[in-house]
Amino acid sequence: MVQKYQSPVRVYKYPFELVMAAYERRFPTCHLIPMFVASDVVSEETSEDGAVTKVERRCALDVDAPRLLKRIAGVDYVYFIQRNTLDRQERTLHIESHNETFSNRVIISETCCYSVHPENGEWTCFEQTASLDIKSFFGFESTVEKIAMKQYASSIKKGKEIIDFYLNELEDEGITHVDRWTPSGLPPPPSTARSNSPPPTVPTPPLPFFHVCACCVDKLDADYIKRYLGDLTPLQESCLIRLRKWLQETHKGKIPKDQHILRFLRARDFNMDKAREVLCQSLTWRKQHQVDYLLETWTSPQVLHDYYTGDWHHHDRDGRPLYVLRLGQMDTKGLVRALGEESLLRHVLSINEEGLRRCEENTKVFGRPISCWTCLVDLEGLNMRHLWRPGVKALLRIIEVVEANYPETLGRLLILRAPRVFPVLWTLVSPFIDENTRKKFLIYAGNDYQGPGGLLDYIDKDIIPDFLGGECMCEVPEGGLVPKSMYRTTEDMENEGVRLWTETIYQSASIFKGAPHEVSPPPIIDASSVITWDFDVCKGDVVFNIFHSKRAPQPARKEPPGPHGVPPPPGNNVQLIDKSWTLGQDYSRVESALTCKEGESVQGSHVTRWPGFYILQWRFHSMPACAATSLPRVDDVLASLQVSSHKCKVMYYTEVASLPFFNTLILSRSLFHSLAYKPTYTLTNAHTHSLTHSLTHSHSLTLSAWG
Repeated sequence: MVQKYQSPVRVYKYPFELVMAAYERRFPTCHLIPMFVASDVVSEETSEDGAVTKVERRCALDVDAPRLLKRIAGVDYVYFIQRNTLDRQERTLHIESHNETFSNRVIISETCCYSVHPENGEWTCFEQTASLDIKSFFGFESTVEKIAMKQYASSIKKGKEIIDFYLNELEDEGITHVDRWTPSGLPPPPSTARSNSPPPTVPTPPLPFFHVCACCVDKLDADYIKRYLGDLTPLQESCLIRLRKWLQETHKGKIPKDQHILRFLRARDFNMDKAREVLCQSLTWRKQHQVDYLLETWTSPQVLHDYYTGDWHHHDRDGRPLYVLRLGQMDTKGLVRALGEESLLRHVLSINEEGLRRCEENTKVFGRPISCWTCLVDLEGLNMRHLWRPGVKALLRIIEVVEANYPETLGRLLILRAPRVFPVLWTLVSPFIDENTRKKFLIYAGNDYQGPGGLLDYIDKDIIPDFLGGECMCEVPEGGLVPKSMYRTTEDMENEGVRLWTETIYQSASIFKGAPHEVSPPPIIDASSVITWDFDVCKGDVVFNIFHSKRAPQPARKEPPGPHGVPPPPGNNVQLIDKSWTLGQDYSRVESALTCKEGESVQGSHVTRWPGFYILQWRFHSMPACAATSLPRVDDVLASLQVSSHKCKVMYYTEVASLPFFNTLILSRSLFHSLAYKPTYTLTNAHTHSLTHSLTHSHSLTLSAWG
């Protein structure tokens, strides 16, 4: 397996020329890197005008590896070839290096770049990428990989310290300025004093969940990571940057905030593949149910205000938002009977969304990364009434949804005054809670929370709620029994189903090999209309097409089972193009076919040229067969096995708007972008679709809900 590394952008608050002077002091040896034994210049050449210098070095490294492994390998030192290209005119240094030793068994490549900060000409940026691919190594492949990654992570961590060391050394010697390069015969450019002030920034309004990249060069800065995300190891930084870059490429610029991406990485111990899988599933879930706009669109029923015994209450000693829940005083049966699972789940999701917002606010207030909150649960009054089976079922479902979509958001859970019945409830609930989350639970029986190691260790005395013996008034409702007159009927509860909620604008469909899914918007009467689409590929790879026909498409009749009893595709697969139709005669393709990979999020639009009927089609993407032989390739077979039963799945939303109305939306988007979000954010078609849907259906949508 190839191991990859991508660094954040490091910023040196020194001019490029001074940083280059410090960099040169690393050679031929560097006492700050004990493993860097020596380096010899193999070749050196300079352009005629002196602007560009290319240097090739052969570097010897004494790798910290077991002596037995060195004996088996038969080497004492590992040699690398390093090629540096210094362009004094463009003020860049490009570094490429690869291993010379064991190059037929192990492939190590690294690329680094020093360049001028794009917003401050007196600062210097540094970026680094690397890859490790171990083909074979005498049966010690796993050991060598661990040693290599450990050594590399250690050298990365020292990299900035080494440059800073030599910059301080230059300053001690009285060297604080190096003239910029100029062509011979021209005076040097006027020097400017080194500035320690940050580059100019424009404040940007907080977003509900997503941030939208301003351009393709949107990159993470090392200082930003430390200030807003916390102390990460170099390899953890690399996972975050690579996953973020992958999302930028597949989700067309609209990606979650860095804090949210980091939560999914932490929940999967920085296994990027696993984190990417669950994150994509969560993003699809958020889009399908419009969770990004929940705080702006959800108004909790009055029964929740009166009987749901939970609310936010200041913060703990670590600056984390504190949520207080008096579960023992809550009539869970009454709330479920009065509201149903859907409203209760939606309310819990709004609490989690509010928690994310409060974490961002506290990060700014306390000047350090705060990514999770503390929950205080008072169980006084808990009894067997709370173990009502439908109530427990609703609780387990809520836990399942929260665990899947809000990982690593709970920093600590303080359970106070746990009664004797609590172990029964814990036995039912704990299997559904992630092991890492369970480690954050602190349980106190009776009044144990008042003693050493209790509540005062985590919450300041002046904000302990009054019902726990403190002096701070807490606005959590008293709770009590929900009147039976507010209960819903049994029929209402049965018709609720198991969906999150019913008014989602997205639909899902299955695509089978030989059975595409096709959708036809309302007939186009005005030729200048706009068909828009927004879909996610949840499983498998699909090919997306748009066709036009003068004939009205008819849904295909359900076919009887095949000769082997194979049933036809299920009901969420619709085919509109009749098998007797001929492409080019009965219907025509109006957009080039688009191949979409699993996990991609695709948005787009098409301006119609002719009235009539348009058909959007998603069909199964088959791997191309090898042209040289009629036998299938191994890769083809493996690829086909990855898609169970040759089945793909998409979640989509489409609509039709008149061209003037669509242009008005685009103009409004552009004006809003230029006035409010221009420094950092742009709007995508997905936001336009959501706004169009909201205006069409008279939903309220404030500007703050725009991603």
